[in-house]
Amino acid sequence: MTLVGALFRIAWYLIKNLDKKRECLKMEKAGDIAGRDARIKELVPEWSNYMIDLMGNHKATVTVVGKENIPQDSAVVFIANHQGYLDIPVLLAKSDKQMGFISKAEILKVPILSTWMKMMQCVFLKRNSPKQSIAAMNKAVETVKQGYSLVIFPEGHRSKGGPVQKFKSGSFKLAFRSEAPIVPVTLDGTWHLYEEKGKPNPGDIKVTFHPPISTKGLTREEQSKIPEQVQKIVESAL
Repeated sequence: MTLVGALFRIAWYLIKNLDKKRECLKMEKAGDIAGRDARIKELVPEWSNYMIDLMGNHKATVTVVGKENIPQDSAVVFIANHQGYLDIPVLLAKSDKQMGFISKAEILKVPILSTWMKMMQCVFLKRNSPKQSIAAMNKAVETVKQGYSLVIFPEGHRSKGGPVQKFKSGSFKLAFRSEAPIVPVTLDGTWHLYEEKGKPNPGDIKVTFHPPISTKGLTREEQSKIPEQVQKIVESAL
């Protein structure tokens, strides 16, 4: 299957499920946020698994390790390496935890998808605007404090199967300011499904959820050691 064909099928899948989007928006408008969140928690893994299956030419496999390490009684900040475009669908499908992520603000122009992302509590960032970046960080901190988990990729770009790049320390401010536990995540093999050949491609993926790291009451010196610690943990499962 070509990339264009895969994107067309994904777009058609979203259009075909417009009634489910309207259902969630109706709950939101009525103030039934718990109902909306519960429905989204059911629907997002369905959509994500569909994407994984499609981009893997119906031959992709996903092995999950350490799911029991994910705290269920609070929001967390997932911090993962970034191999490819399928990283987010894999996390959404296999964590059993409702989560949003930091996205480019340009996505807001994409109909249907942007509405789903807003309901998932994603945070939108204009990377060339320092003022907006601060506002986005404040929004992300508030989102986590409200009980919604977020995922961060501190490399800043996809490695496409190459070595893990140095984790940017600024990416950890979300966890420190919200005092949410950090769950390090190792993603191994997601790049096979697209980046390896530039088109949908089968591949074996392994996702490892490592034990959480508490961020409460850390001194500045202790915080400064966390990025290197988390990167070593993530790399240990590659």
